[in-house]
Amino acid sequence: MDRRTFLKTAGAGVAGAACISTVADARPNLEPAPEAVGMLYDSTLCVGCKACVTACKEVNDMTPVDRGDGHIYDSALDLSGDTLNVIKVYSDGTAAVKDSEENGFAFEKRSCMHCVDPGCVSVCPVTAMRRDPLTGIVTHHPDACIGCRTCMVGCPYNVPQFEYDNAFGRIHKCQMCNQEGLERINKGGMTACAEVCPTGATLFGPRSMLMEEAKRRMELKSGDNYNFPRGDISKPESYHEKELEADYQNHIWGEKEAGGTNVLHISAIPFDKLGMPPLEDRSYASVSEGVQHTLYKYMALPAAAMAGLTYVVKRNKDNHDGEE
Repeated sequence: MDRRTFLKTAGAGVAGAACISTVADARPNLEPAPEAVGMLYDSTLCVGCKACVTACKEVNDMTPVDRGDGHIYDSALDLSGDTLNVIKVYSDGTAAVKDSEENGFAFEKRSCMHCVDPGCVSVCPVTAMRRDPLTGIVTHHPDACIGCRTCMVGCPYNVPQFEYDNAFGRIHKCQMCNQEGLERINKGGMTACAEVCPTGATLFGPRSMLMEEAKRRMELKSGDNYNFPRGDISKPESYHEKELEADYQNHIWGEKEAGGTNVLHISAIPFDKLGMPPLEDRSYASVSEGVQHTLYKYMALPAAAMAGLTYVVKRNKDNHDGEE
């Protein structure tokens, strides 16, 4: 049997197995962890100071990115093996007015969203990516990682990054400052980025409280004064009183997207213009795992493939014997 016939027959067997169940039942999305913690990023409060970027680099022992164009501060443009948290800029036209969709500008933060139903965890073949069952924090464990980089494909936010310029490179991502050896959250602390944010644009705390805070802000109108908490919402270190200059979009990013995230975003600018991916409410992990489990239920897929190959082998043998 030649290679073409082999692949054709194996494919027919796989297709037959798939037809055993005409629709792959997707499992439900995972629910938020019982004591889920996260962050709320408010784009309207961000002033682009990048204190969060600097603090993240210091805590994770990473060097600043220098583009070599005269910048005297970290000038990373995107996430990488050297940058786990970055501030990006949206601008339109003259970019004269902050938080204006037309002729305005706004800041947007990029870091791990710590998905409630994380795709990176679902696709990792060796459990190097793990979701803490209590806090929901998604961490990476290099001692278990085999460097396949499947997590990079499984993340809709393009968060896990590989050190391509290192012969012994590894995957890096934000671990909410709770990776082994640091464990700020387990010790009662907060993320470094929330701790240093001067305006409270990045706020740490229990996901449930952050969601309530985001919904309160949805009720505000431009011109309203509001005391924005700083640091940890469950025990704010201080408040930042500010007059709201632009209405929020009626959308809390992370409430539902791809099963939800522990890191929530709110903004006065539509999220598609801030570069967020188009996502449905159903998590990718629930769909892909549903397909896999349907195909492999009772070993249906390998059994059907084997049956098809056995048939071809027997047919070829019978034809060969008939020619002798």
